[in-house]
Amino acid sequence: MRAVLQRVSSASVEVDGAVVGAIDGPGLLVYLGVTHTDGAAEVAWMARKIRDVRILDGEESVGSTGDSVLMVSQFTLYGDARKGRRPTWIAAAPGPVSEPLYDAVCAALEAAGTHVERGVFGADMKVASVNDGPFTVLLETPA
Repeated sequence: MRAVLQRVSSASVEVDGAVVGAIDGPGLLVYLGVTHTDGAAEVAWMARKIRDVRILDGEESVGSTGDSVLMVSQFTLYGDARKGRRPTWIAAAPGPVSEPLYDAVCAALEAAGTHVERGVFGADMKVASVNDGPFTVLLETPA
């Protein structure tokens, strides 16, 4: 499982011209990608890491500040463009595998007390954000 975390001062997601998820204060915009071998262990690791990683102002985490997370599914995190001119998506898990895991990461964060806004899985989304810093990190579950 891979995630790109951006420290933001605000972020939103639109689908078909309507805002479906937004955070209007400091927090994290998280792009989440799932691969074929991901399961419950990766869900637990990723949710804990997103909640506890100390990348907010003052080396705080969303777990310690109570700030929100905007979670966006992004299969392209498993794109591979090392060969040729077109990326391949072979490493990205298909929707029936990845959607339940995306939902499980969101649910695990919520169960731990983090407010989670979401994009719409598989939709054509327009994401807007104000990256604070800019500050962006990549998380990947251990092998």
